[in-house]
Amino acid sequence: MCGIVGAVAQRDVTPILVEGLKRLEYRGYDSCGVAVYAEGGLRRTRSTQRVAELEREIQAEKLAGYTGIAHTRWATHGAPATHNAHPHFSGQGRGEPRIALVHNGIIENHDELRSELSAAGYEFESQTDTEVIAHLIDHSYDGDLFAAVQQATQRLEGAYAIAVFCRDEPHRVVGARQGSPLVVGLGEGENFLASDAMALAGTTDQIIYLEDGDVVDLQLARVWLADRQGRPVERAVHTVHSHTAAVELGPYRHYMQKEIFEQPRAVGDTLQDIENISPELFGDDAYKVFKEIDSLLILACGTSFYAGLTAKYWIESIAKIPVNVEIASEYRYRDSVPNPRSLVVTISQSGETADTLAALKHARSLGMEHTLTICNVSTSAMVRECKLAYITRAGVEIGVASTKAFTTQLTALYLLTLALAQVKGRLTEEKEAESLRALRHLPVAIQAVLALEPQIMAWADRFAPKENALFLGRGMHYPIALEGALKLKEISYIHAEAYPAGELKHGPLALVTENMPVVTIAPRDELLEKLKSNMQEVRARGGELYVFADADTKIANAEGMHVIRMPEHYGKLSPLLHTIPLQLLAYHTACARGTDVDKPRNLAKSVTVE
Repeated sequence: MCGIVGAVAQRDVTPILVEGLKRLEYRGYDSCGVAVYAEGGLRRTRSTQRVAELEREIQAEKLAGYTGIAHTRWATHGAPATHNAHPHFSGQGRGEPRIALVHNGIIENHDELRSELSAAGYEFESQTDTEVIAHLIDHSYDGDLFAAVQQATQRLEGAYAIAVFCRDEPHRVVGARQGSPLVVGLGEGENFLASDAMALAGTTDQIIYLEDGDVVDLQLARVWLADRQGRPVERAVHTVHSHTAAVELGPYRHYMQKEIFEQPRAVGDTLQDIENISPELFGDDAYKVFKEIDSLLILACGTSFYAGLTAKYWIESIAKIPVNVEIASEYRYRDSVPNPRSLVVTISQSGETADTLAALKHARSLGMEHTLTICNVSTSAMVRECKLAYITRAGVEIGVASTKAFTTQLTALYLLTLALAQVKGRLTEEKEAESLRALRHLPVAIQAVLALEPQIMAWADRFAPKENALFLGRGMHYPIALEGALKLKEISYIHAEAYPAGELKHGPLALVTENMPVVTIAPRDELLEKLKSNMQEVRARGGELYVFADADTKIANAEGMHVIRMPEHYGKLSPLLHTIPLQLLAYHTACARGTDVDKPRNLAKSVTVE
């Protein structure tokens, strides 16, 4: 959520800033803006429309400059409105503005600072916590922007990534981060800032990842960094090859559809042509760590949390290791019983999810030092914070509703299950060979499920007029039902809930009528007959069942029973295959309802605030 781009150069930077914002649109936003140094002062353009409209306004106003910052905002403090959009200026009512600033994150002590600055004569034009930072830097400014930012950030409580420039030092941009990502891009006679390296694709591939507490000074010919204590510090320069082709839509209607159909490739890439199961897949010290641990604590949010719930079934069944799965945003705020012999596993697409990072740090503060992350971004904060890691190969995911990130997380978690079972002496050579064959066949199996799209499109037309839906699953398919309900609600805006099928008679059955579609996951497993009984409970109340059934389950189309047959039963990996049709159902239902599939209302892709 929220995007930052900044630049100082010897050319007009507005095209760079606008292109950077376009590359960050996938993160979700409700307003956007650009500010530059031009004609001896600060000029800006802000909009509550899309970046394309902002670009038209910039061109109409002939906005251009050699130094500038840009932002996409996801509203927290203050409604989505132009006066709340970034960049914010400081100086109104005190002469011409001299400070321009953009900010990601949340400042927790903004009320206290607002009162203090109002008493000092500053007038506030917005309801945002961000404007407080701009005025605070202006109040601290004494001819050195870097020093002013250092001084001001010492007063801030909460999370932030900021980019700021000053009218009086026009060839300088200063950035700072604490708990929210910020990167530096290095160029020849020009330098850049961004909240995500992808924003700078095509501009530079030389990237520095800032650490918490860092303040960075960008000028035309140099980049200068200081840490939290103000000491000069150097950070490694990484060559990052952003795959610009990944953001091209191609023949697909939406990015979500494109990413659903990229899953055979993404899962295949995540498997990396693995020839055998080994703990070293997760890091050089993984064997030692896996040998020592006696349990797992999985921390995640949203879709990643459901991946963790699925992994609990796998790990406890195959590796025989107890697993706790916690919602990251809840875990750090409750009294828990730490176990230093537990492996703390975080799951995150971006590796920058604020709640999960905070939960990880909390677990470590309690003495749990065995840490591993499943993540899609090798250079992310999550990877740097954890001792062990497995990097999924989903590639760039633009759609807010996660699809290929989820299935690649499941793939990595199944590999983790097998590696743990091997170290604990619970994986025979025969079982390893069988599991590897099943994993290697996954891309082909997913492709076969994707071929069901025309049948699912027909179902979507029936779902489109509905306002409520139930999803049912049993055992390790219950988390998949949860994920299916989440997908439907977040992009079609149909209220959807998921339950273990056995829980129907304990309350949810009261909701079942002919107007309540009930989506059921029906694999051929040991719970199938129990599930059939639950389905009859729905039919007896006049409910309409929509069943994704394995081919040999003997579940047939009938009145009130709509069945789509899965190509094959896939054993322990069945949850991964049953995920695909639920994604397609949500996607095509949303299309039928005419919603903004890739950018659903009120949501953001990368949640970098609490």
